[in-house]
Parts: sequence; structure tokens; C-alpha cells
Amino acid sequence: MASRLSRLAAAAWLTTAATLVTGGAAEAAATPVDLVRPFVGTQNFGNTFPGASAPFGMVQVSPDTGGQGGYDHQQTSIYGFSQTHLSGVGCGVAGELPIMPTTGAVDSGDPNVYRSAYSHSDEQASPGYYRVGLARYGVQAELTATERTGWQRYTFPASGAANVLFNTGKANQDVFDSAVHVVGDRTVEGRVRAGHFCAGKDDHTVYFSASFDRPFAAYGTWRGATLTPGARDAAGAGGNGAWVRFDTNADRDVVVKVGLSYTGPDGARANLAAETGGSYDFDAVRDALRATWARQLDAVRITGGPAERQSAFYTALYHSLLHPNLAGDVDGRYTGFDDRVHTADGYTPYQNFSLWDTYRPQNQLLEMLTPQVARDVARSVLAIGRDGGWLPRWALANSETNIMTGDPVTPFLVEAWSKGLLAGYEQEAYTMLRANALGRPPAGSPYNGRSGNGHYSDRGYVPSGLSLGADCVHQGGDNDCAHPASATLEYAAADASLALMAAALGRADDARVLTERGQWYRNLWDTSIGQFRPRTTTGAWVTPYDPVEAGHQFHEGGAHQYQWLVPQDPAGLVSLMGGRAAAEQRLDAFFAYPQLLTDPAGAARSAWIAGPYDYYSKPTYNPNNEPDLLAPYVYHWAGAPAKTATVVRAAMTLFTTGPDGMTGNDDLGTMSA
Repeated sequence: MASRLSRLAAAAWLTTAATLVTGGAAEAAATPVDLVRPFVGTQNFGNTFPGASAPFGMVQVSPDTGGQGGYDHQQTSIYGFSQTHLSGVGCGVAGELPIMPTTGAVDSGDPNVYRSAYSHSDEQASPGYYRVGLARYGVQAELTATERTGWQRYTFPASGAANVLFNTGKANQDVFDSAVHVVGDRTVEGRVRAGHFCAGKDDHTVYFSASFDRPFAAYGTWRGATLTPGARDAAGAGGNGAWVRFDTNADRDVVVKVGLSYTGPDGARANLAAETGGSYDFDAVRDALRATWARQLDAVRITGGPAERQSAFYTALYHSLLHPNLAGDVDGRYTGFDDRVHTADGYTPYQNFSLWDTYRPQNQLLEMLTPQVARDVARSVLAIGRDGGWLPRWALANSETNIMTGDPVTPFLVEAWSKGLLAGYEQEAYTMLRANALGRPPAGSPYNGRSGNGHYSDRGYVPSGLSLGADCVHQGGDNDCAHPASATLEYAAADASLALMAAALGRADDARVLTERGQWYRNLWDTSIGQFRPRTTTGAWVTPYDPVEAGHQFHEGGAHQYQWLVPQDPAGLVSLMGGRAAAEQRLDAFFAYPQLLTDPAGAARSAWIAGPYDYYSKPTYNPNNEPDLLAPYVYHWAGAPAKTATVVRAAMTLFTTGPDGMTGNDDLGTMSA
């Protein structure tokens, strides 16, 4: 049942949207790539980015205004065009190497000093291409990309002082140190070491090699507030950067292409050479990337209905295919979680796994649409366990952030195994998953793992009131012991999924133990209130208790939102709730179902939780976050499957084509999927 329910959830937006737009008068024909609106989600904390990226590319070159996603549609100025972005993440992340065109004297390396105003009326974006006018400098900036290179073309005014600034000390998260080197008269290279995503202790380094289509006439570097014309190198902690200058009186266009790598400068140079050769043909690269996106989006075709609904659908599909991202160079080399360079054998390595989010629907969508990518992603997660000594929860580049809670890697990999994507690696995967499910990371490990596992194994639940660092290992980030009620539910679901794999691999004893643990969700069901409720170390119910706020014992939701998170046993959950009729009534109240029948769009915006971070505000459905993604499908087990369609159609009205046309953080394509 776990696999069946997850497949239903994964296909919900895809299949229901296709049903919605089928029939009715067809509007003017447009191809899927024409219908994508990259600005969707750039406002109201969708945290998407509008710039250029190949599907699952290493590079996401996009404008930076500030904000969690790097670009906020309500901001009015741009400080650069950086090479890396993650779509829909709830904390500042990536944004390494913002490059900025300016004119006139270079008198500051502070992006707040040299940033430029811009207008949405002078801005456009489509899959693989972005353009904007920088009002302060009279420069038009255009962006496109290949898988491992970011391209920028600037059209300057006629000037003897047309500058391009490389700021290695600025990113959308902490920069620990950086280096920049001006090489010859057409190249700038360097590295950026960054980390501390959310409250994590992650640490990674990205290397770059940038090549211009013509020689620059002058150059310089800065360290902090000190600018040194004619200097070629700057390195260390704090602000570092370089600038190069062109004379654009005769030729106003300047093209720069930037190769990235996580293995070292040689990797960046090799990626740049392999994917671009000696060409600086921006238009050819843009056209090739658009064609790539057209092929990718053409895999799903819908017809009929309003163009606005088709645009919402294909924009969501587009956002679903941006992540995970290539981790390796063109020769298969990648930096592992042991900080050593490895060579992938028989697969393409990927990185950036927001597993608490993506294991629910995006994982399954990739399995359907891009099975080779899904296979390589699963192999990449195994490589993390092999290289780093433990399986990840929220992996950024080549380090673990420990962000979010529960045990998402287990259903993620079990789902991949169930589709045959781990063929030849089943035993290795199971060994890692078993260690993760039944144990804890070794002492000194940077992983939190299942930090509540000892208490969970002893009591059948993770108790409330545990102290981080004393009762539970804490390596930064989030911790299961801080959200023990939801961690218990997530552990139980993960155990039940692993039981299926254990049984299939002939591990009968493990399967029996894990199946039993999969029922431990029942240990938090308080029959006196008919709701999940946290317990203390003595077994007593936490008192006083408000299921809406729930003392934040559930992660990013209250007891009402988490009451449906039993994908391994929905029939058992329905029984706990008093049977089908009682469960249906509870679902009706949760979704404000009578209101949905008369005003679906209005009810979705007023009766349900509306704010992207209002996790603990109402006892109703939260369409903005992952824990409730399965909730509409519990109607199937309550004997009222038609009501699922009503709820999903109402939820779909929240996806529009405006900058705020997305529900909550997109979380690397999860909500779009």
C-alpha cells in the first residue's frame, strides 16, 4: 500500500492537471516550452529563480536581488548574476560567484554599492534564457547555459570603461573563504568555499574558470575595501573579487562563459572546454538549450482548456525537472562526502537532495519521466553512504546539512529499488538502509541520522522533552528529538517500507521486526482525543496539549496536518478514527469540503492554511507544505474517492501563472511535482 499511495500522490498534479485542461475549446496552439513562465514562484516565498539552467544542470545562472531563492520579484535592484541556485529552498543557499557588468570607475567591491535598479517591463525569461536591462549602467544582460557552464552576454553603451566584476566573497549563504585569479587577458579563475545552509554545518567548494570572447584592456582585484588596479590575485576570508575592463566604443557586446566544477580548477577548465570548445556563440547555446527543454517538456502533452491552465501545468513540470543537479565533471569525476575525488563507474553522479521533500512526489515523477536520471540519482545517494559512511537526509553538494527530520532516505531508496533502479546494488543498499533504520551514525560522524533511534527502539516512540547534545546526538541543522511526534510517524513509515525490501531479499527476521515497527505510529494515538499526541519519557501524554500548535512537537505542522501521515497503513488509520464514515467526516472538516463544493478557489484560499510558513495556525489542510501531500488520497480508504478529485481540483487553483502562483516553497520541485 505504501508504494501504491506514493504513486498516486506523485502523479496527482500531473494527471489531474491533464484531466482539467482536456476538453473545451482549444486556444491558439503553443508548444510546451512556449507555455513555461519561469517567474512563477519568485514571490511569496516560492523561492524559485528565473534564470537559465539545463534540466538537472550543474549550473543555474540567474539574477540575484536578495531573498531566500536569490531572486525576489518584489525587489527593485540586481547585484549580480551568480552561477548556482536551488529552486524553492526555504533558506538562503548557493548563489556562488555573482558576476556584474558596470560602467565607469570601479570604486567598491560591495554589491550594495554597485547594484543596479531594474524594471520588470525590461525583463524576460523562458526556459534556458533570461534578459534584463540594468538601468543604472544602460547595460542589457542576457543569460543562457549548458549543463556545466553559464553564459552571459552584455550589451554595453559605447564606453571606454565597461567593466565585469567577479565577486567571490558574496553568495546567498555564508562564504568561508575564496580566491580569484586574473589569468592572461581573457580568463578569470578561482574558487568559493561556502556553507551553513539553514542551521547546518555543511561546507563545500565550487571552482570556476571564466573565458571572455575578446581580450580585456585592464583589470584589478579587491580584498575587503581595498581595491588594487593591476593586481591579478586575491584570496582569503572576507570579501574578495576581481574586475576586468573593456572598451566598447567600437564593439558593444561582451560574452563570458563560465565553467564550474566541484573537483578543482582543472575540472572547471575541462568542463568549459568539453561543452563549449572555442565557441562564444551565445545565440547557438541559447537555441540548443531551448531545444533541450522542448524535448524534455514534450514528454508530457496536454490539449484543450485555457492557455493559463496549460501554462501553470508546464511551468510546474519545468520546475520539477531542475533538480537534483549534476555533481560530476565530464569525465565522471566528483568530490565525495569524504572530500576525496572519485570517478563514477557506470552512472552519472548527482547532488542536492532535499529528501524530506522530494521523496513524497518528485522522486516518483522522475522515475516515470526520466528513469535514467532517477537511476543515477539513486546510485548517487548510495555513493554518499559509501564515501561518507552514512546515508543523507538533506545533502547539499558534497556535505550533509542535517536539515529536516524523520527518515526520508529509506522510502526514497526503497521506492527506487521497487522500480528496479538499484539492480545489482540491492544488497549494498539494504545494508546501508538497515544500519540507518536500526542504528545511529558512529561517534564523530557529521550526520545526525535517526537521532531519536535509541529512544524509539526502547519505547516504540520518540519521547518529548529530550535534550539535544545530551539525550540525542546533534551535529547541527534540525533534529528528530526536537520534533519527536512527527519523527515517530516518519520512522514508522520508513520502517514499513524497508520491511517490503527485507522480505523480498529474503531477510525474514528483519522483515518481521520492521513490519512491527511500522505499526508504532499507534503508540502516539490518544483515543481520548482521537488524535496523535506526543508522550514523555514516562509514557504520559504531554499536557496541556493543543493539537493545532502541538508545542511544535511535529515538524512544520500540527497534529491535524500530521494525522494523515500513515502511508504504510491507511486502512489501519481509518480504523483508529472510528471507521470509514467517521474518517470521511473528519476529512470533510479538514478540507472544509462543503465550502469547496460551492467556491473551490475561495475556500482553498480562506479555509485552508494560506501563509507559506503558517504551519501551526489552523486545524485544516496545508497545501503549502509536504506533510499533507497524501491527505486528499485518504478519501480512497474512507470510501469516498470522488472527494479526492474535488480537493485536488481546488488545490490546483492555487497554481497560477503570476509570480505568486505557487503554494509555499517549491523545495527543489516538490510542490510543482
